[in-house]
Amino acid sequence: MKNNWLIRLFTVMNTLLITSVNNAQNTPVVLIEELMEELSVNNDEEREIDWTDEIEELSQRMEQPVQLNSATREQLESIPFLNDRQIENLLAYLYIHGPMQTIYELQLVEGMDQQTIQYLLPFVAVGTIDKKTYIPSLKNVWKYGKSEALARMDVPFYTRKGYEKTYLGPALYHSLRYGFRYQDNLYVGFSAEKDAGEPFGALHNTRGYDYYSFYLLLQNIGRLKTLAVGNYRLSFGQGLVISTDYWMGKTAYLSSFTFRSTGIRKHASTDEYNYFRGAATAVALSKSFTLSAFYSHRSMDGVMKNDEITSIYKSGLHRSKSEAEKRETFSLQLAGGNLSYRNNNLKIGATGIYYAFNRPYEPVLKTYAKYNLHGSSFYNLGIDYSYRWHQLSFQGETAIGTKGMAALHKIQYTPVQGTQLMLLHRYYAHDYWAFFANSFGESSQVQNENGWYLAAETAPFSHWRFFASMDLFSFPWWKYRISKPSQGVDLMLQATYSPRKSVNMYLNYRYKRKERDVSGTQGEVTLPVYQQRLRYRLNYDTDHWFSLRTTLDGNRFQTKGKQPGYGYQATQAISCRLPWFPLQATLQGSYFRTDDYDSRVYIAEKGLLYTFYTPSFQGEGLRFSVHLRYDINKHWMMIAKLGQTQYEDRQEIGSGYDLIPGNKKADMQMQLRLKF
Repeated sequence: MKNNWLIRLFTVMNTLLITSVNNAQNTPVVLIEELMEELSVNNDEEREIDWTDEIEELSQRMEQPVQLNSATREQLESIPFLNDRQIENLLAYLYIHGPMQTIYELQLVEGMDQQTIQYLLPFVAVGTIDKKTYIPSLKNVWKYGKSEALARMDVPFYTRKGYEKTYLGPALYHSLRYGFRYQDNLYVGFSAEKDAGEPFGALHNTRGYDYYSFYLLLQNIGRLKTLAVGNYRLSFGQGLVISTDYWMGKTAYLSSFTFRSTGIRKHASTDEYNYFRGAATAVALSKSFTLSAFYSHRSMDGVMKNDEITSIYKSGLHRSKSEAEKRETFSLQLAGGNLSYRNNNLKIGATGIYYAFNRPYEPVLKTYAKYNLHGSSFYNLGIDYSYRWHQLSFQGETAIGTKGMAALHKIQYTPVQGTQLMLLHRYYAHDYWAFFANSFGESSQVQNENGWYLAAETAPFSHWRFFASMDLFSFPWWKYRISKPSQGVDLMLQATYSPRKSVNMYLNYRYKRKERDVSGTQGEVTLPVYQQRLRYRLNYDTDHWFSLRTTLDGNRFQTKGKQPGYGYQATQAISCRLPWFPLQATLQGSYFRTDDYDSRVYIAEKGLLYTFYTPSFQGEGLRFSVHLRYDINKHWMMIAKLGQTQYEDRQEIGSGYDLIPGNKKADMQMQLRLKF
């Protein structure tokens, strides 16, 4: 084309600039880890979030980058670093100027700032155009498909009290996973897991492992956009009707992550609760309309009393006789669908689900849970919509259920490149029933919450990025440990400085005020509580063979009229990759000290492949870990991680059946991967 010589000239002039960005391949990984860490720390339920599916999908995307010249909108939306405006401008650029000659042309796309390009490079490539949607032959599937098998074992070097008489199996954790992938068209795999304390091939686990999972996923075969059989996940709209995604939350990365439903996805992890089992499909009725339908039937864990379900058991642990009695005590059926319309900048969707238990669900509803879901059958209906006009984008969803309603609306504005503003409002009625909803909010449930969230991000100077947010929220009805309607505020400020490709640091401050019942008053006295957190983090990376990460945290928690509690921690991680030997090592040490549980600190560690976990610590102690990865050859890889926590303020760790005598807790995790 006549403009190609200008593009090439521009490319040559900027090659040196982009090359420095291209060398920092681990930057997106660091960003993803920090995002997950923030979402884990701010998790209201204090539970471990299983990030396996999210991390695995991003890892596969790095191994098989999106070909920009033939990329569909759906493929670009699978990359979390791109917002809707950037995707639209990228597709428009390809339509007007034709195929890209080099990856460096991303600089010419309107709205593609340097930071976004830096995050994007590992996930995209420039290649030949291939927009055919033919059915692949079995010969090609077998020849070009890729397999991956993972085996994991965790060995604790301590004995919990439960193993004396209560737990029925050994303390070893073990899991097996296998996955087969052919391009973006076919995924097949299974998982098997035995948790620590569960018997293997005995008692209630006569079938061997305690948990088995199977999935098959077909994508982009003619008009068939998706077909899932076995275990799968769902997410539509803004999550007010149904969502199994964890990306929605308050973090300091407004420009990097956007709220975008993922539709139908495979469930490849060993998470024993957050999935559906059955079949789901999405079909392109036309260029603009897509119809999705799904059905699920699965047994679930819980407590039965008088032929009624009194509680749902979510942990998936079956270590003792009492836990085994909760296993698969009732079933849940679900059916529904989604119809979406997309044309240029407009998208409208409608989602409906109907679900029913085989027994009445009648939990003990304490006063704060007076309006919680109960009964046998339920439904939810929602309408979601989004529209983009120049620098302004709008997203939202309104939903109703068997009881109550919910609504979420977001406006995002980009006045100039590098600056974004966002205003989000949510209204979740106190009696809204949505068993599978998961969306933005202060609480973990889409219920009993109203709020306004305002966030701004800008990069006015070279090497600097600033983020600020304010969330004003209220709870119209009681909540756990809050015996009256209440309100609060959540403020966050962060400054990030990146003087060069190898150095990145940020300072984050967070202030939160909520209300809470005073202990011992039986809910008659409710006072404000104030929490402040300050974090400094330095990331230093030199050509992938040596890196440092320093983290300093300080917490302050105070109930009005009482002395505040303090907590702090200092963590240093050192990673090294030997240039002459395929071994990577990460050493990490932490010192923590807190006054109480409310001032606890969180320490993230490098985990096994496709895992991420940020545990909390309270009291005073030291935490050490060694992470070793050995890539034997292109097929075999081995990981071993040894960690130990030593407390200085106690002679027992934990309580109840989890109690560990002594002040030390050490364990080893091992993982073996085979790729072929």
